[in-house]
Amino acid sequence: MNLLIIVLGIFSCVELLNIIMLYGRPAAQYGNGIGVFKAWEKSKENKAVHALIRYLVFWVAGTKIIFVGLILVIILTGSWLTQLGAVSVLLLTTSMFFVKLYPLIKKMDKQKELTITGYSKTLALMITSFLIMFIAALLIETLDVI
Repeated sequence: MNLLIIVLGIFSCVELLNIIMLYGRPAAQYGNGIGVFKAWEKSKENKAVHALIRYLVFWVAGTKIIFVGLILVIILTGSWLTQLGAVSVLLLTTSMFFVKLYPLIKKMDKQKELTITGYSKTLALMITSFLIMFIAALLIETLDVI
């Protein structure tokens, strides 16, 4: 077992917990539950808006299931090069959080639209931790080859 498999496994486990949260307790205010957004409760005042938000939450959870399934296939059957590519793609795609999502959640945090003050910083730290883990795994695995 190489470091790439370990990193892919850790990431998949965290995502699996997120899937369970989004499907089982979407209104939770922990574990990336949507309840951290004050708009979640406000949306209940309008059935159509709340239905749309619930649909989007479940859609995100559904795409994460696909994501975790593909990572599992890569872990079980992928070559070292495929695993290296998967971690590289995870690094690039996860970093996209800082392009669109972080500015939005940071603004919501500043405007007191979140139930947990400073949540944007916590989320940014968690995403940054993943990015560091991906970079470290890529460096260690590729330096080991050279």
